[in-house]
Amino acid sequence: MQKVEKTKIIPDEVIMSKVFIIRDQRVMVDSDMAELYGVSTKRLNEAVKRNIKRFPVDFMFQLTIGEKEELVANCDHLKKLKFSPYLPYAFTEHGAVMLASVLNSERAISVNIQIVRIFNKMREMMLMHKDILLEIQKMNSKLTDHDDKIMLIFEYLKQFEEMKIKELDQKNRPRIGFKQSQK
Repeated sequence: MQKVEKTKIIPDEVIMSKVFIIRDQRVMVDSDMAELYGVSTKRLNEAVKRNIKRFPVDFMFQLTIGEKEELVANCDHLKKLKFSPYLPYAFTEHGAVMLASVLNSERAISVNIQIVRIFNKMREMMLMHKDILLEIQKMNSKLTDHDDKIMLIFEYLKQFEEMKIKELDQKNRPRIGFKQSQK
């Protein structure tokens, strides 16, 4: 019974909600990883520090103060990080795989397999929707171009209106000079 509880499957949506894009990379924060793997964040970071050679910068990096503040501001479940004196670590897909090998528990292995599958699904979705994103980008650039042309048309209309007002003022101004009387 206890064995089943340890390796309980986590819904994909829960894992997906813990993937963030930081520094143009899809990453998971150490506290979320610790929660998924069933260990404390402190123990997870200790295991990482004991095996630091396994975590190059493309596997794991520490967030800056600004990145941490933005993450806390945008993610309700990370509010506990707000008052933490430590800057969290972010793990890429490869870092998550390495983390499972460092932790080496049944739960870590099963959760890791699930995390890798989710990262792969996300990559496939991005590739599938790449064409759609390109079309949206083209449409956006066309609309921006149209906005510029519309603004130019309004500018021309404004100049035309000012010119017509000047012509009308010129016609309606009182004539000065010598006037011959009609006999």
